[in-house]
Amino acid sequence: MNKFSIIFLIFGLFLISGCASKQKVVTPKTEMPIWVSHPPKSNNFELIALGEGENQQDAINNALSFIVSTLSVSLSSDFSARTVVKEGHVNSSEATYVNKTQSHVAKIRISEYEILHVTRLGFKRYAALVKVNKQKLFQGLQNEIDQKFEIYDNDIKNIENSDVLKQLATYKNMQKSFGYIENALVVMKVLNKDFKDKKNLIKMNEINKKYQYLLAHISFWVISNVKSLGKPVVGALTEQKFIINKTDSKMHFDIYIQAKIQKANAYGFTLARAEISLITKDYKKRVLASNVLHLVGQSSQGYAIAKQNLVKRLNDLIQKEGIAKILHLGI
Repeated sequence: MNKFSIIFLIFGLFLISGCASKQKVVTPKTEMPIWVSHPPKSNNFELIALGEGENQQDAINNALSFIVSTLSVSLSSDFSARTVVKEGHVNSSEATYVNKTQSHVAKIRISEYEILHVTRLGFKRYAALVKVNKQKLFQGLQNEIDQKFEIYDNDIKNIENSDVLKQLATYKNMQKSFGYIENALVVMKVLNKDFKDKKNLIKMNEINKKYQYLLAHISFWVISNVKSLGKPVVGALTEQKFIINKTDSKMHFDIYIQAKIQKANAYGFTLARAEISLITKDYKKRVLASNVLHLVGQSSQGYAIAKQNLVKRLNDLIQKEGIAKILHLGI
């Protein structure tokens, strides 16, 4: 084979490979399942929803979220039917409550559900069909609430002989879950029209009353060797609605602030370096909690302004960390 034959052969192979590369690879088109294009509807006994996501779990979670949004719509419809119209004006108190509650329904947990179908629709796209039995959802929420109140009952018994600050903190922690419980009760009424939530509402009301009673009777008094350093502490306690007064009550507490401040200079600034000791005592003068803070105030305008800045630093720290953490008290 001569030189020209070899060149011709290579050129021919190049043309063949070029043509081959232009051929399109046709993949068979997959039919979309009927349950994706026409998902079954919810009924009186079951909630059914279709969800899509980048993976199977996302698709399932989105389906569950859609079920919860369905509950929100039922909730809204139920309340709208009971909205009162007086003298041509809508009583907006219920409507406002619906909107607020509806936005929190999304936090309802669905622990029991059945995955009917899962399929891949394409690249990073999955679909899932999920079913939730209404009775099981109702029972799951009922069990969850019963367990919470059982824990609360035990906690209340355990703090009967504790100091009032510990009691207050316990009731306050209970109240944190009341928003969820209230919304769960509303959803349960949507799922079961015959459900009576009076027993649970009475329990929450009793806890609220005990908390409010303690809050209305607990008092603090702040004693500080640097008067200005007491103001941020008093302000934070007032924000939490505590009484600031010197009393002889068994629910009274004194907070002692002892500050050691040193004057210093650095880089053209006057500094007020402080070691601040905070001690809380009960009406019997027993130490309940203590803490030591190290803060530095600074100013380019002299020592007096640096000490004012020190007070600001303490106030900023209280706002950031919370007065409970600053005092080491569970309030």
